[in-house]
Amino acid sequence: MPPADAPHRGLIVLAVMSAAVLVVLDMTIVNVAMPHMAGALGASQEEISWVLTSYLIASAVVMPLTGFLVDRFGQRRVLLVSIAGFVAASAACGLAQNLPSMLIFRTIQGAFGASLVPLSQAILTATTPPEQRGRAMALWGMGVMLGPVLGPTLGGWLTQTFDWRWIFYINLPVGVMALLIGARAVPESARLPRVLDWRGAGLAAVAIAALQLALDRGNLDGWLGSPFIVGCFALSVLAFIAFLVYALTTQRHPVFNLRVFADRNFAAATAIIGVLGLGMFGALAVQPLMLETLLDYPALTAGWVMAPRGLASFLAMLVAGRLIGRVDTRLLVGSGMVLAAAGSHYLAGLTLDMSPWSAIWPGLLQGAGMGLMMVPLSALALSTLAPAQQAEAAGLFSLMRTLGSSVGIAVVASVVSHETQLVWHRLGAHVQPYNPALGSWLHPLYGTPHDPATLATIAAEVARQASMQAVLDAYTLIAWSFIAMLPLLLFLRGGVSKPAVPAGMETG
Repeated sequence: MPPADAPHRGLIVLAVMSAAVLVVLDMTIVNVAMPHMAGALGASQEEISWVLTSYLIASAVVMPLTGFLVDRFGQRRVLLVSIAGFVAASAACGLAQNLPSMLIFRTIQGAFGASLVPLSQAILTATTPPEQRGRAMALWGMGVMLGPVLGPTLGGWLTQTFDWRWIFYINLPVGVMALLIGARAVPESARLPRVLDWRGAGLAAVAIAALQLALDRGNLDGWLGSPFIVGCFALSVLAFIAFLVYALTTQRHPVFNLRVFADRNFAAATAIIGVLGLGMFGALAVQPLMLETLLDYPALTAGWVMAPRGLASFLAMLVAGRLIGRVDTRLLVGSGMVLAAAGSHYLAGLTLDMSPWSAIWPGLLQGAGMGLMMVPLSALALSTLAPAQQAEAAGLFSLMRTLGSSVGIAVVASVVSHETQLVWHRLGAHVQPYNPALGSWLHPLYGTPHDPATLATIAAEVARQASMQAVLDAYTLIAWSFIAMLPLLLFLRGGVSKPAVPAGMETG
């Protein structure tokens, strides 16, 4: 159906965006409730982390299959089944009484929700006229970023006010609304007689699952010091190489068409969105650590300090959506990279004596920068592809965003852990009775270097300072990641082009 002929466009946007927000929200809302879940389900802190890992692995494995599912069953049917399965699995997660059942339900939830984010992007692109596509992608980008920003705050509020089970029950009313509206408003797409390439799908699933597992568990298990993590990385590399060889040589229709990466805009936008995961999700992972653990902010206060960052992203997305088509998109993306790098640089200069505003205003710069990047990249990624390729490409685009976020969180967690140890030893070397600075610090406390209580106080302060410096080092790395993306702008075309015309459909 041509975009101009799509009725109920407002309802379509409401349905697909509501579903997409729920899926992205569930990637982060669980984090703050994990300690409560561990007690209720009789699990250790290490065991309960599999609640997040199982969801991410299932989502990453199913996400690139979006194009096949849409071709085989139609976008409307895939959307409705995905929403229904996600809502049912959410209810089951809320009712889970032990860890094994929770892991099963979370895996099902991740599998059904996997297609909703790329499908929402593809449906919005297909049902929106080219001149309004920038605004549509602004809405999509706001939805994708809304979940990570609101997740920790909403999860903390629901857990403290009601019960941890409500982080799953809250999906039910929104999901049912999206299901009913989607059933009425979302148009069906043409179905193609496509058969699933099980061999290619299996190789891709093994490569993605092993990589996601290694990234999610690496910091807990000691990275390359763990035979299990090394085995996961090796399995992922071997399966990925086998998949590439198979996908590029098979005569069958592959599970997803890697030739979409021949489109320069799609390839460059996908590479940037993958690297963006380090800055966007890495910052979201490290800031609660700084605010709640080191500065002793309550969860809700930390959420309020982080909220302006999300607000700046939303406003920047609205501005970017209006400027697409009027301003060179490379200028928008480049400006976003510079703003995000500047915000991260200022965050890397904070101290333990800072005021909340000291964290808020650099967060505003960082959020605005990421908002300026997200919308043009989302619009450019699919703009020059044929309509028949867009659902498949959207799945790969979302997969790279998901893997990028996993890499970002893993890298930041590893940097914080490693740097904390290094700085702790470096600072500890200066803690000695003959250091005059130590005497000056102890004088207001009426302590002596040989008092056991004083030694405990000194050790706690050294650990606190070491952790803060590690967080600042992570922000420095995040700032440089934005700068490192600038050369990729050379591979982007300056404007949002019209979709490519399928072979045989040319006119005149």
